[in-house]
Amino acid sequence: MSLSRVFVDFHNADEHGRLRLNCIGTIEDLARQQAELENGQKLTLYSEDLEVDGVVQFSEDEKVWVATIEWDRIRQVEELVVQGQN
Repeated sequence: MSLSRVFVDFHNADEHGRLRLNCIGTIEDLARQQAELENGQKLTLYSEDLEVDGVVQFSEDEKVWVATIEWDRIRQVEELVVQGQN
């Protein structure tokens, strides 16, 4: 089973190194997928040509959803080729 793929800003990390899940791209991806975040949920997080798997949790300090990731597990993905373009 593949994980939901959600946009993140890798520069939007809290003091614990968790990615905040509050940028517009994240909100749009979650809405498009009709997904609601919950503690312990696993997601694939991406931005441009990078992605990483993470685990969602609610930050009581900041009152925002975040994802715990392993920063050394960020991987580069190949660009998607759009077919039919000339």
